[in-house]
Amino acid sequence: MATFLDFEKPIAELQARIDELRDTAADGELDIATEIGRLQTKSDRLLRETYAKLTPWQKTQVARHPERPHFKHYVAALVEDFMPLGGDRAFADDQAILGGIGRFRGRKVMVIGHEKGDDTATRLRHNFGMGKPEGYRKAIRLMQLADRFGLPVVTLVDTSGAFPGIQAEERGQAEAIARSTEAALNLGVPMVSAILGEGGSGGAIALAAGNRVLMMEHAVYSVISPEGCASILWRTADKAPEAAEAMRVTAQDLKTLGVIDRIVAEPLGAAHRDPAAAIAALGDAIDGELSELAAQPAVALRQSRRQKFLAMGRL
Repeated sequence: MATFLDFEKPIAELQARIDELRDTAADGELDIATEIGRLQTKSDRLLRETYAKLTPWQKTQVARHPERPHFKHYVAALVEDFMPLGGDRAFADDQAILGGIGRFRGRKVMVIGHEKGDDTATRLRHNFGMGKPEGYRKAIRLMQLADRFGLPVVTLVDTSGAFPGIQAEERGQAEAIARSTEAALNLGVPMVSAILGEGGSGGAIALAAGNRVLMMEHAVYSVISPEGCASILWRTADKAPEAAEAMRVTAQDLKTLGVIDRIVAEPLGAAHRDPAAAIAALGDAIDGELSELAAQPAVALRQSRRQKFLAMGRL
């Protein structure tokens, strides 16, 4: 069964009625196609109206939807001959950050990204997409490998933030994130980054310091989660909706502020309702950006990338 969010309850009720009628029709010879069609039209209209005026907090909920496509879904659909590369050559192979070499629409690329997992077992295995120091050091190794062999880098960001546990701090979490950001800024090959769902804090920017930063229409990107911000400012996570509004976390706000370069449209009702269409749309956007960047020399790529991020927040 599809998972409906709190603000989608009217849509869920209509869909339940449609499913009920379909079951009734399947059991006998009753022709209720007209009624089903009427209800489906009403449901589609309500879905369109709801998603046309989502609040920042509602977009945050959509970005976290459990059925939203993740890194492995995008790689499976867009990258041929994908060869996973693991380990940081120092401590371990972090499953929250995955990467490898493959062929994207005829172009050899290095793909790196966060993987959250689909169910309880895989979410635990991938640590809910929260990278540890060895994950970011793996990303550094793969970025440097791509630079050495002239492979464009594509990063797919989807994390609530880097893992905050004591083990990560003991192994140098902050330093690993800073070094990963530095490695991205130093690349002499094109780098295109895409925010798939959540882009949280340094755990996101460590993989998102690209020449072009794309963002899915209903994704969010911020320095801290709305709940975390609310807990600091109001001492309660109940104020998360107000925090999300103030933080300007949506793709539309961030495009206006110049933090991202391009918004990738999602299907009606968001990516989880039609993953194939969402994945194809992002593939088209990445392909277009890589084609534009391909002709630029290494010096120009580094310079434009650094200038892009240094200019953020400048008045």
